[in-house]
Amino acid sequence: MPTSSQESARAGRLTMTEQLFFAVTETSQVAEVRRQVVALAGKLGFSETDSGKVAIVATEVATNLAKHAVEGEIVVRCVAAPSKTGIEILALDKGPGIMNIAQSLSDGYSTAGSPGTGMGAISRLATQFDLHSVPKKGTAVMARIWPGRSVEATSPALLDVGVVCRAMRNEVICGDGWQAVSLPGRKLLLVVDGLGHGLGASIAAQEAIRIFRANLDQNPARIVESTHAALRPTRGAVIGIAEFALSERVIRYAGVGNISGAIVDGSTTRHLVSTMGTLGHDVRKVQEFSYPFPDRALLVLHSDGLTARWNLEAYPGLSVKAPSLIAGVLYRDCQRVHDDVTVLAASSAALEEPSWSV
Repeated sequence: MPTSSQESARAGRLTMTEQLFFAVTETSQVAEVRRQVVALAGKLGFSETDSGKVAIVATEVATNLAKHAVEGEIVVRCVAAPSKTGIEILALDKGPGIMNIAQSLSDGYSTAGSPGTGMGAISRLATQFDLHSVPKKGTAVMARIWPGRSVEATSPALLDVGVVCRAMRNEVICGDGWQAVSLPGRKLLLVVDGLGHGLGASIAAQEAIRIFRANLDQNPARIVESTHAALRPTRGAVIGIAEFALSERVIRYAGVGNISGAIVDGSTTRHLVSTMGTLGHDVRKVQEFSYPFPDRALLVLHSDGLTARWNLEAYPGLSVKAPSLIAGVLYRDCQRVHDDVTVLAASSAALEEPSWSV
């Protein structure tokens, strides 16, 4: 069943924070994935050649899921660089996993009697590609395709952001929201969860996003305070705002309610502190905390649609992969199906050609 984001895409209104979701369990679903993703490329102004790359990548990832996956799903979103907009295709499954990743990327290799060009073709045609697989747990594949020439390489001090944000199953409107905004010397990230679900929750979340974007010159605590006042006419929300001071390697964080945050540095996980309350209703005090953010560390922010019991050590090598893969795997394995869910991951150990989501 199409999500609200899929209906938006058909009308040419997919925003930078909306996503398309496709369940892929059989080959008959491959054509619909290709059709919608190519239509999105056209609306973004992709050339015929670049749209052709998108078509091949979408077809190959969907075909792989249909052949090998258990509970296969594709998540599509727009990604932004300073001068252009690209498409990210994230394929998730709980299948048998890949025993030999290097071999799977070689043309001619197949475990299903196909020509075996799928994964190799994806890695060649995508501007950015990353893959994580654990035997008996599943596989996650990320491919980003940018129009024209490759995105210019940017400073390794910049952050790469990956996110999955989805409405509760059988719900049309998502009551969660997120933002990632790049400013000189700093980057601001927001995850918000409107109380409950459906339209009322979405109204509260979107008002929080509006206040956030209107106060980007403020620190996280001041933005939260402004949001609290603005949300009084709504049903309320919980929120987490992280500010990266890039040159200082520091995160400043202010949160109210049960938005969870953690900094993962190797085998060490440090949880961010939020204060109790609900924006728009009952907030006793807004506090801001500072945390060191070492080189190649990872930040994870998520709503309570994701269980807080996730542990990246259960996924060898995942913590140094692209943030989109990290967000996707946590969404795949740790979501609560009876709630909206948002999981956002950000890392300075970005891809070779990182993108900025705004």
